[in-house]
Amino acid sequence: MTTWLSPHFSLEEMTATQQRGLDNRPPASVLKRLKATVLVLEDVRTLLGNAPMVITSGYRSPAVNRAVGGSPTSAHMRGEAADFICPRFGSPLAVCRAIAASDLRFDQLIEEAGAWVHLGLGGRWRREVLSWRPGAGYQRGLRT
Repeated sequence: MTTWLSPHFSLEEMTATQQRGLDNRPPASVLKRLKATVLVLEDVRTLLGNAPMVITSGYRSPAVNRAVGGSPTSAHMRGEAADFICPRFGSPLAVCRAIAASDLRFDQLIEEAGAWVHLGLGGRWRREVLSWRPGAGYQRGLRT
């Protein structure tokens, strides 16, 4: 049975992990924030012409976050971030350009090595736009 958090995003896809054996069920406080996060993802989907988005990482329990090498302060652990791709719209860089040019509220938008988009929320709404490359780390702005 699928548990829908919004019209296009389910609890199951927002908590999926390859870290088998690790509990990745969000506590109630995180579930509330995760529901707010998917509402922003609905706005992103609309911005991207209603193209389907594939969530590659949503909520991460502290154990899952450690297992994947995530930041100890990751917004994923608070249910306030999602990594995704939107192949029908375009590359992660194209997706990031569309989000950066919009008036959507976000804390961090990161184009991750041409592989996926990280969208961090959380109420600070800095609209920080970054690119990440192996060996080079994080750089301000979108890099090609």
